[in-house]
Amino acid sequence: MEKRFLAPSEVAKATIISAETKANLSITRLLILGVMAGIHIGFGAFAYIVVSQSLANIDVGLSKLLGASVFPAGLMLVIFTGSELFTGNNLMTMALASKKITVKGLLKNWLTVYFGNFLGSILLAYILSRSELVNDNMLNFTLNLGKAKTSLTLQSAILRGMLCNILVVLGVWSATAAQDIGSRTLAIWFPIMLFVVSGYEHSIANMFFIPFAKYLGLDINWINIWFSNLIPVTIGNIVGGGIIVPAAYYIAYILSARK
Repeated sequence: MEKRFLAPSEVAKATIISAETKANLSITRLLILGVMAGIHIGFGAFAYIVVSQSLANIDVGLSKLLGASVFPAGLMLVIFTGSELFTGNNLMTMALASKKITVKGLLKNWLTVYFGNFLGSILLAYILSRSELVNDNMLNFTLNLGKAKTSLTLQSAILRGMLCNILVVLGVWSATAAQDIGSRTLAIWFPIMLFVVSGYEHSIANMFFIPFAKYLGLDINWINIWFSNLIPVTIGNIVGGGIIVPAAYYIAYILSARK
């Protein structure tokens, strides 16, 4: 019978090999692929708003579920096009632990991709804010979403960011295990749907959501956007996706195999 998926130990090795490639990409290529990933995540985020806005005042749970059902398309586009997403690339720490990449290579990737993701996200947010696609329900929903995200406590933002990226990198991990596009679609959809419906915080998605709210009239400045949400959420994302998950599976599948 044809093998349809990789075993967890094989996924761990494939993740390390992928990280080696990512660490050696040129800054120009990383920036371009980072911008595209920011746009892809923004497409999913905007679809979330479109789907959720009419039910937000009727049934919050159903609104979140329906919005969460379309948001994963963003990560699907990232993975299927080979774009570079900061939160998914947090898994590169497995290669760092294996001494296959250097701290310099890791930081080059993370910083360049993070900046590219930001540029792509705010570019799409600006374009959509001028597109006349936003009705009154969408406007109110987006403004309330922006207010809520910038009103989180430091602890809440970090913890929600941590929980979010545990699921995001597990989505990437699962997509790596899948061997065909249909399987990859399902492998991505479930973990990403879970983080969205649960209300966790994703730094790159928030690079779209909050600036989009700002462009639509939310009274907030860039300093507040960064310090009230993006920075603490990013820290949480790194803890969840760059430390917890990679450490667990590095110990389980890489270190244990050496003994």
